[in-house]
Amino acid sequence: MYMRLLLRISKVFLLTGILVQSSCDSTPGESSTDVFQYDQAALPGAKPWTSENFANKPDEFQFVIIGDRTGGANVQGTFELAMDQLNLLRPEFVINVGDLIEGYTRDKAELSSQWDEVEVMLGKLDMPFFLTKGNHDVSYPEAREVWEERHGAGYYYFIYNNVLFMALDSEDALRLDPPPGMEESIKLYNRLQTEDPEKAKAMLAEFLKDEAIVAGLSKPVEFPEEQIGWIRKTLAENADVRWTFLFMHEPSWENPSESFRSIQALLKDRPFTWFAGHLHYYDYDNLDGREYITMGPAGASWHHDGPGNVDHITWVTMTEAGPEIANIALKGTFDRKGLDPDLFGAYDRKGAE
Repeated sequence: MYMRLLLRISKVFLLTGILVQSSCDSTPGESSTDVFQYDQAALPGAKPWTSENFANKPDEFQFVIIGDRTGGANVQGTFELAMDQLNLLRPEFVINVGDLIEGYTRDKAELSSQWDEVEVMLGKLDMPFFLTKGNHDVSYPEAREVWEERHGAGYYYFIYNNVLFMALDSEDALRLDPPPGMEESIKLYNRLQTEDPEKAKAMLAEFLKDEAIVAGLSKPVEFPEEQIGWIRKTLAENADVRWTFLFMHEPSWENPSESFRSIQALLKDRPFTWFAGHLHYYDYDNLDGREYITMGPAGASWHHDGPGNVDHITWVTMTEAGPEIANIALKGTFDRKGLDPDLFGAYDRKGAE
């Protein structure tokens, strides 16, 4: 499915050493005036517009980052809504920062069924969708096996329009085992979201009070030397790109390990922007002049109170000067037929609490 989507890209595209090339929609060097025409005889002097400097530069492109679907996926279908809205917005591609399935089961048939459900949703997209490995996606060894069978590498890179994109694996090293009964707790929570939303909310709050769980969530992420070696090699071989974007599931900069600091040191001489998820809350950090962004969810349960509680996508326009970033709430877009109260009411997270 993903290879068919990749072939739709109409620009030079590099993915783990495979080059796919087809014609560009825009001709390099083509000016705005080549495509903009008007009745000059009728408008010889003043014009009823402000400028003819159209934003149609061939080197600029737009892509979207989307956050966690799971970790208590809500029953309002928020992630499905996002797929429809992405097709309206028409980014060139989409990158996720992990947690697409609930996981936390050792039953490979159940895991495959969960991925089947996700792939039906992703199959609606008219553009490529790139995955990043999250803890729910690879919660047990059996889940890691299913990931490898269906998606292959846990970390990879591609180059698009001379911009380097690197998906890292924050789940690469062995982590603490999930708390006992995690699978049953997730199933109960998801059921309560429909049957008793208030009880589901209380259950989540109690879950996050557990010191052992919080310690596990806050444990520094270690990156094995093999992955660090791959990062070092990838950066060295792509030293001349105009920007680098990095993606991983857990925002390791919040509690950095020595191995994460070593990755930061490899990046210090280049412009980059880093995205992660996991915390289900939007947060922005500027560290040593570099932007680190933790995505809010796209359907996952909210874990904190505050303005970062928002289901959203992040719209990035890559410009000559660097990325311009806009966050779009998922309830903020509707199609040409207008706002359907019944449809959008179904995605009202506040109404479900």
